[in-house]
Amino acid sequence: MGCSSCSTGKDGQPRGCRNNGTCGTDGCNKLTVFDWLSNMSLPAGQQAYNAVEVRFKNSRKEFFRNSEGLSLSIGDVVATQAKSGHDIGMVTLTGELVRVQMRKKKVTYDESLPKIYRKATQRDIDKWVKVRGKEEEIKKRSREIAIILGLQMKISDVEFQGDGSKATFYYTADERVDFRQLIKDMAKAFGIRVDMRQIGYRQEAQRLGGIGSCGRELCCSTWLTDFRSVSTAAARYQQLSLNPQKLAGQCGKLKCCLNYELDTYLDALKDFPSADSKLHTEKGTAFCQKTDIFKGILWFSYKDDPSNWHSLTKDQVNRIQELNRQKKKVQSLEEYASENYADAEITFENAVGQDSLTRFDRPKSKRRRNKGRNKGNNRKRTSRNA
Repeated sequence: MGCSSCSTGKDGQPRGCRNNGTCGTDGCNKLTVFDWLSNMSLPAGQQAYNAVEVRFKNSRKEFFRNSEGLSLSIGDVVATQAKSGHDIGMVTLTGELVRVQMRKKKVTYDESLPKIYRKATQRDIDKWVKVRGKEEEIKKRSREIAIILGLQMKISDVEFQGDGSKATFYYTADERVDFRQLIKDMAKAFGIRVDMRQIGYRQEAQRLGGIGSCGRELCCSTWLTDFRSVSTAAARYQQLSLNPQKLAGQCGKLKCCLNYELDTYLDALKDFPSADSKLHTEKGTAFCQKTDIFKGILWFSYKDDPSNWHSLTKDQVNRIQELNRQKKKVQSLEEYASENYADAEITFENAVGQDSLTRFDRPKSKRRRNKGRNKGNNRKRTSRNA
């Protein structure tokens, strides 16, 4: 993703915000909240909300008190309070929208809320960038230590604290892992305090990001803030093939986008006949083979002739089922299917402005004939000139 101020600079880095590869306006960051109140002034006598939202590595965000009354804006790098030492993060939201976000995430504003120390100095930023550069190498070495110890876990990400005194290792595991020896070995090898934190597979995909099968960035790493449960029933309602390879996302779980259109399908299915409905006719019993929910069409075939399908509308199916409940049988499905064919009119719309798909093709035979004619004409001209 990229904000409107980004443009390609030296070595492929964005130069629009001139922030050396990162985003100064926070438009390119994950899970960005648009501050639509930024251009509005506060009423007379009202003070700005004394809390800000700060983003750290990837999608981790926390709220802090601006007890010093600093003039902060989105994109400022600040030094924040931590359990021990200090951390470095980027301001992502200020003003009254912070109050809304805190209420949404059920965070109370009190003295226990950590505070912002100051705006980060150049020394703080240099140290922060230096320890961030070590994360990939330390992640690789920590994985090697875990393999030597025979632990069934995957260390997916490492996040250093801004002052470089502590590192948080995020890992995924199917079962409970005893990593006490792992912590001792990593603390001895790296010379830092180690904090192990287990996350789920969806949280792992959210932190790492990636490209989905749709060709876009993962929803969980860009705008999705909550993980709702997804079941295979959502795929059944939408008549999707229950293929785990197609229904699973980058995290190996069912795709979150299966829930996006589920409500629309459920509304359309309220007055729709069930897929296992049967129709009793004089010609025989017919079974449902296929349905098209939004067109309102069902295809039925007789028990003795399953390869020959007859398309009926949902109103026709409901009418036949009502007659069947009254112990009555219709003559055949062909009567209703013929009505649908009679009403349907095949129309052709020239959407692209061209009628023929082969309009650029030229027969090769004509080219050969033209070449032969040109050669003959040239011979005649040369003989006349002679």
